[in-house]
Formats: sequence, C-alpha cells, structure tokens
Amino acid sequence: MFTVATWNINSVRLRSALVLRLLTDEAPDILCLQECKSPVDKIPAQLFHDAGYRWMVARGQRGYNGVAILSRLPIADAGERDHAGLGHARHVAARLENGVTVHNFYVPAGGDEPDRAVNVKFGQKLDYLTDMRDAFRADRPERSILVGDLNIAPREDDVWSHKALLRTVSHTPIEVAHLAEAQDAGGWVDVTRQDIPAGKLFSWWSYRNRDWSASDRGRRLDHIWATADIAASGHDSRILRPVRGWDQPSDHVPVMACFDLPV
Repeated sequence: MFTVATWNINSVRLRSALVLRLLTDEAPDILCLQECKSPVDKIPAQLFHDAGYRWMVARGQRGYNGVAILSRLPIADAGERDHAGLGHARHVAARLENGVTVHNFYVPAGGDEPDRAVNVKFGQKLDYLTDMRDAFRADRPERSILVGDLNIAPREDDVWSHKALLRTVSHTPIEVAHLAEAQDAGGWVDVTRQDIPAGKLFSWWSYRNRDWSASDRGRRLDHIWATADIAASGHDSRILRPVRGWDQPSDHVPVMACFDLPV
C-alpha cells in the first residue's frame, strides 16, 4: 500500500515549514504540490530530502504556478504537457517502479468573470481543459493516478451553495462540463467521491473570509483520480480540514488517498 497526497501550497518557499509538518504528521509516500511559485532550483528540496523524501520531480516558474512531486519511493521523471500552449508550469508526471504514473496538475483558476469574451483567463481555462481531454483521447492512460488543484468543484455538494455559485468561476456549468469531458476521455474515476459518495466536501476556503471555519463557505477544488484499471485499489480518502487553521496557511488543504498496489 502507498499513500498519495495533493496540496496547493501557495508558495513552497514561504510555507516549507508547513510542508515539513505535513510530511512528519501524515507521512504520505507521495506528496504533489501545486502553485509552488518557484523556479525548480529554488525549491527547498534538501529540507524535504532530509525528511525522507529523497526523490523530487518538478517544473518551476518564478513567482507563479509551479508543480512538484515529492516521494519517499523511487520515481522517475515522466515529462510534462503544456496544455493550450500557455507556457505555464502546470503539469508534471512521475513514474513509480511498479509502473504507475502519477500526474500532478494545476488547472488555471480562470479569473473572476465566467465569460471568455471579456476574460482572457477564463478562455485559457476552458482551452486547457479541452486540450487535456484531447490528450487523453489520443493516448488513453492506464495504471495512472491524476491529482491536483483542478480549480473546479464539479458536484452540487462540492460547494457551500450550488445555487449561489452557479455564476461563480469554478462551479459554472460550462467548466463542470469541460472537466467531465476530460475525466471521461481518460476513463478517470474520482477516488475521493468513490470513497465518500455523499455529503459536502471542501478543500478550499477563501482568504477573504476571516472566520472561514464558522461560515464554512468552501469548495472542493482539489482532486485525486485514478484510471479504471486501478481505481478499485483506492481507499481511505481524507481531506485534512484542520490544516486550514495552521499558522499562515494556504487557502487549500491536503487531500489524501491510499492505494493497495505493490511497490
């Protein structure tokens, strides 16, 4: 069995101590980070190596985006995709010795206005998801796990209020449809919802809400998927809500799952 965690860290250098705390407290075998906001050579990899995470594959970008995979298990760099040709560090993949490939994605947030005619960022988000879909159709993945901040809360119970957020970027019908097409094209199974099929689940709470826990106006933007050939091995999914209350936290919290697969 091995465990996988995904976390939008919102600056890996600023919050390296929080990463170390998670690695110590929860000890996932693999931790995928998004929004690292750092060139690869500036990621504090030695800190994580000293904590037992001897392997890292990453793609960096100064001040923006950035994705990294930290692992206690041997991994090999399996490349990246520049979906929609944005030139952003939004995807990296790593392959375990058992042949399982882990994809780490940071889908564009999409700005504030859900209209590509007036908001370039929203158009980029839709194009990114379309390119993901087309890539999965052209090369259907097998023995793969996909995690990351996908910046979409697809289900009605993935947001605090479906009705209130229908016109809010991250929960609009067009985004949900685009994400579903990408998921279907790859034959991906939502492992979190496979384990927790009903009830509200959130992984993000806005910084704008000071009393985030009491109001609980969250969204499930962070996901763990697996291809159908290994999805049944996934179990014990958790969203680590208390991490949102740590000192100087990210606005996202880690999402975890276990997989009963030989390593």
